Amino acid sequence: MQKQEILDNLKQRFKDDIIDFFDKSPRRLYVGIKPEALVKISTYVFKDLGARFNIASGIDCRRHIEILYHFTFDDINLTVSLRVILSRDTPRIDSLAKTFEAANWIEREMHELLGIDFTGHPDLRKLLLPENWPDGSYPLRYDYKEWDKDAIRDRGV
Repeated sequence: MQKQEILDNLKQRFKDDIIDFFDKSPRRLYVGIKPEALVKISTYVFKDLGARFNIASGIDCRRHIEILYHFTFDDINLTVSLRVILSRDTPRIDSLAKTFEAANWIEREMHELLGIDFTGHPDLRKLLLPENWPDGSYPLRYDYKEWDKDAIRDRGV
């Protein structure tokens, strides 16, 4: 399957769930989707189209939280990133951990560092932060305030 076929296939199959497309380069495609369509579109890209799930990346954009789910079609050297925008006040989306195990740890990381609630995730316990880190304090958010007056944070979080 070639890039244009993948693009046409997604447009036809998920026309009501796709917000926009950004064809960045011959090897990179961004697809903005409705958050509620994440599981069905990701499942289709992964299981039916045979893409490999690479990673997901989350960012606090001040007005909203954005997650990019990166999938690679190795045989044609194409990366397709599914882009979802979440409310900053209640960032919540269905988990992909039950669809493919590779989503498990990255969802845990985004949960603890950005405060995203991954509905249906099997285990959202801390992965990177110390156990005494307070709930509701997300170090990758713009409004993060240091909670430990004795902390020396010269090496990241």
